[in-house]
Amino acid sequence: MSKKEINELSYNNENAFAKQTDAQKKEIFAFCEDYRKFITKAKTEREFCECTCRELTKAGFSPLESKTVLNAGDKVFTVNRGKGVIAAVIGTDDISDGVNIIGAHIDSPRLDLKPNPLYEDGGIAYFKTHYYGGIKKYQWTTMPLAIHGVAALADGTQIKIVIGEGEDDPVFCVSDLLPHLAAAQMGKKMNEAISGESLNIILGNIGCDDEDIKDGVKYNILKLLNEKYDICEEDLLSSEIEVVPAYPARDIGFDRSMIGGYGQDDRVCAYTALRAITDINKPQKTAVCLLVDKEEVGSMGSTGMQSRHFENVMAKLCAMTHKDYNDIILRDALSHSTCLSADVSAAFDPNYPDVSEKRNCPIFGGGISLTKYTGSRGKGGASDASAELVAKIRAIFNENDVKWQIGELGKVDVGGGGTIAQFVANLDVDVIDAGVALLSMHSPYELASKLDIFMTYKGYREFYKHNC
Repeated sequence: MSKKEINELSYNNENAFAKQTDAQKKEIFAFCEDYRKFITKAKTEREFCECTCRELTKAGFSPLESKTVLNAGDKVFTVNRGKGVIAAVIGTDDISDGVNIIGAHIDSPRLDLKPNPLYEDGGIAYFKTHYYGGIKKYQWTTMPLAIHGVAALADGTQIKIVIGEGEDDPVFCVSDLLPHLAAAQMGKKMNEAISGESLNIILGNIGCDDEDIKDGVKYNILKLLNEKYDICEEDLLSSEIEVVPAYPARDIGFDRSMIGGYGQDDRVCAYTALRAITDINKPQKTAVCLLVDKEEVGSMGSTGMQSRHFENVMAKLCAMTHKDYNDIILRDALSHSTCLSADVSAAFDPNYPDVSEKRNCPIFGGGISLTKYTGSRGKGGASDASAELVAKIRAIFNENDVKWQIGELGKVDVGGGGTIAQFVANLDVDVIDAGVALLSMHSPYELASKLDIFMTYKGYREFYKHNC
């Protein structure tokens, strides 16, 4: 049997970087440089939403609210409460024949300020936090942190706050014990060594010389906040302020083949989905880019995938493309749709091989990663794509030279996880997870392969072009 025959019969998952031409590598690196700059600016779901709207507007998309009728080729977007975006390019087919959806989430694990956060203890002012999403708490100590968010004033004014990103800005941090005093701490399990209540952000140490003022350091911080942002302590109670790593995303490795940075779960898939839909002009099937919030905490709330927002927007798209709209058109549109749940997977990590089953684990440089089913321990809570859907997607990728791989999130009974796929599937939509495999997922510094990032973008773009 020849080598060619063996290759045709076998499936081999391998690092594809070496097989890229110089021109292809140049394209990959240029795309990923744009991505690196984007995620450095967009560190919260609100910021990602703002940056996305700017990119969509530059690409010729108009607010959905400005339209009354939609025709093939029209490009529209709508914003959900400043924390999510849905963009669409209307296709030539009737929308009741279904749409091609790529859905990603734009929230990431972080530290949120508690409702009443500011206090002083031991001559130091702090913010109390409540961590958001699945984190290893010890990873958030002794590192530079930035404060991002908005304070909503009683008169309706919104004050945007970003401190720690400018070259001359101060940064913040959570302290940890010195090894000399940490014998008891070091003897604990890793998940107990740092408690959630100890993730308090250090803000300052200068007090005031007025003896009548209790907690002078706290008062001084309030004074500084008032001078810079014209807010008082009560305004912090009606704010959404997040604490995130203060450093930019950077190239990783001598060969610059990877990107390291905060929030790549799941902004790497959100960005590639955004870039893919801005490349689409007049598809056969309507293309929809769905960027949602709250996935890291169960997709709850009005900005999460479990809300009716996506369904409501789909109803508007159906009504604006049909003179005689009725609910059956919406139901048919959803039932005939296909969705790529654009979320990350866990790449094989040679430093920790015991948690992965190598034959069924994505690797760095292997391309976009398909995940047929999610869930854990007997596929509990899984969204499981059909064999027919997997075949359809791999055919699109193979026909368009998209490097792809397939795998699971860890060994059986070791781990598992979920995405928005299950909630999309509940709308009677065929869905499969497809995205970038990461190292150090959910850490403050996640790693992604540039080849995988580019192949994910390319895969999404070709999916939009295809009549699923």
